[in-house]
Amino acid sequence: MSGVMKRMGMIFRAKANKALDRAEDPRETLDYSYQKQLELLQKVRRGVADVATSRKRLELQLNQLQGQSAKLEDQGRKALALGREDLAREALARRSSLQQQVSDLEVQHQTLQGEEEKLTLAAQRLQAKVDAFRTKKETIKATYTAAQAQTRIAESFSGISEEMSDVGLAIQRAEDKTAQLQARAGAIDELLASGALDDRSGLGSKDDIQAELDRLSGGTDVELELQRMKAELAGGSSAQQSAIEGGAPGSAQPPQTQHRFDKQ
Repeated sequence: MSGVMKRMGMIFRAKANKALDRAEDPRETLDYSYQKQLELLQKVRRGVADVATSRKRLELQLNQLQGQSAKLEDQGRKALALGREDLAREALARRSSLQQQVSDLEVQHQTLQGEEEKLTLAAQRLQAKVDAFRTKKETIKATYTAAQAQTRIAESFSGISEEMSDVGLAIQRAEDKTAQLQARAGAIDELLASGALDDRSGLGSKDDIQAELDRLSGGTDVELELQRMKAELAGGSSAQQSAIEGGAPGSAQPPQTQHRFDKQ
């Protein structure tokens, strides 16, 4: 049961991965990565701005403390000139306390200034990397778009080739059927001409009168040929043969033939 569950889980992960591959667009992924880098760069710049703001505040405090220190020093000198050594000592004591604060602030100012320089350098490097990534991103996107267009064109040509192949097969079948019909029509014409088939359409047949005339004409020719042969055998004259061949009026048609024509 455990093996079946593992196999089902593997199949599910494989199908999910394949579905994600089909759904993923590299151009969108690159744009998302670039957006994240811009957000990181913005955070670094905001950090630089915060450090610079803190440094500026320390500078203002230092200027203020230095101003107070200079004022106390001046007060001490005036008090000492007036013979007020106690006031001069108090002013100098306060000035000494302020100098300690100034020293501490100067250390903090130097630290912040160093941090600001580091963050500024990091922001500059990150900006350069983001710019390089943007250039590379646009190049990859353009290449991917071109490859995608080429693939679609190739697929279109493939579809056209398959369609033209089907059209070619259809044309070949049409030509084969046309040739078959032409051959069949020619064979039927030959059979009709030879008399092997009866033309029942009535278009190619003669009427009954013409058919009877053709038959009688054929019978007359036979009778004439028979008379000629008899004359040759009997040694008849050439004039008689000419009369027979010319169809003299005395050569009557056979009664049986005339009777059949009347009957029809």
